[in-house]
Amino acid sequence: MKRSFRAPTLCALALVLIVAGPVFGQAKKVELNFLEVMTSPARTEVLQKMISAYEAANPGVKINLISPPYEQADNKLTLMLTAEEPLDIVEVRDMTIKQHVTNGRLENLENYLAGWPGSKTFLSVTNAASRVVDGKPYFVPQFFYIKALFVRTDILAKYGIKVMPKTIDDLYAICKKITDASKNQFGFTLRGKGNAYKTTDILIAANIPNIDPENIYMTKDGKSIYESPQFLEAFKSYVDLYKTAVPKDGINWGFNEQINAFVSGITPFLVQDPDTVPLLDKQLGRDKYSVIPIPAGKSGKTYLDYGYAGYGVTSYSKNKQAAWNFIAYMSSAENNAAFCEEYGTLPIHTTTFEKDSFFSTGAYKAWATEMNSPNRFVFVKYPFSSEKFPGWGQVQEQDMQSVLLGLMKPEEATKKWAEYWK
Repeated sequence: MKRSFRAPTLCALALVLIVAGPVFGQAKKVELNFLEVMTSPARTEVLQKMISAYEAANPGVKINLISPPYEQADNKLTLMLTAEEPLDIVEVRDMTIKQHVTNGRLENLENYLAGWPGSKTFLSVTNAASRVVDGKPYFVPQFFYIKALFVRTDILAKYGIKVMPKTIDDLYAICKKITDASKNQFGFTLRGKGNAYKTTDILIAANIPNIDPENIYMTKDGKSIYESPQFLEAFKSYVDLYKTAVPKDGINWGFNEQINAFVSGITPFLVQDPDTVPLLDKQLGRDKYSVIPIPAGKSGKTYLDYGYAGYGVTSYSKNKQAAWNFIAYMSSAENNAAFCEEYGTLPIHTTTFEKDSFFSTGAYKAWATEMNSPNRFVFVKYPFSSEKFPGWGQVQEQDMQSVLLGLMKPEEATKKWAEYWK
């Protein structure tokens, strides 16, 4: 049963009323404009429920939610911030936060966080994400996307497989063992298109023992991972996996095709984010699948990136305290957990994973393990600030497809990628 959103405490309400002024007679409401960028009909509906609950408890505040179409949202936000159009609360992403800070459009939230008890239970990745630019908190992350391994346990049971893979080599071996093209049974759900590098990087880079957490494409001694013999070895193993345990059209699969293949049982292993859980719960049910941590490479480690978005206050807002009060409400452990349960993402507080059975057991237990085992699971960053990053996804996708189709050798691709990032 879904949880309801908790109204602000009397203390929080008092803060808002101080900003809004008296609430009798002709009192003027404080209006806050809030623009979201991770838009979808279902998510916007959840946000609107939270806003309504907040407004009901805070009659002196009105929040106007602006929800551009997803494909246009980041550009819309950039244009509005550049023109200093009326915005108070803005949702920014890991890939866009730096440009908005550089342009001076986001408020430093250090003083607000210092006076807010809720920040004391942030996950380490929450703190790291909030301070990704210059070590200062310009926004509060609201959720995380982190990869884990989805497994069709019912399909594996048919083949007598009960032990889950602990290493990537184990995973590949099981995928090949159960593959029988004549029965339309394969092993692995390949991601061929749409930022596919976020899957291939996890599986291939895991052989390298010394990747720099600040840049997944570099080692700690300043060398490119593409110059590493461990990368080339793992790359060839990945190509072999495609040739022996993946449907040929997997090279063209995006998210929807992956889900269809997994749900149909054609491919029982899938690397995906937590927002896949609600979808599979509806289409399959928890009795047919489970989620486990990403297996380790030969380095003994797994390198994971964390996608995220969160809320900040515009530097030119005339109602900064009121805007912060709403962000604090959205970011409380209870409300954040309720939002993430509805939205299917990972919450931002340690206490949620410790005390909330929804996130500490079942499908979400895998992510709790990944986020609380730093020696085994190493969180790394992509070079978002590099001018080369925007074009990287297309370059990597085209070259990867060429290698999988036998039109380019792995050695040629790695040499090209090393040159690209120099």
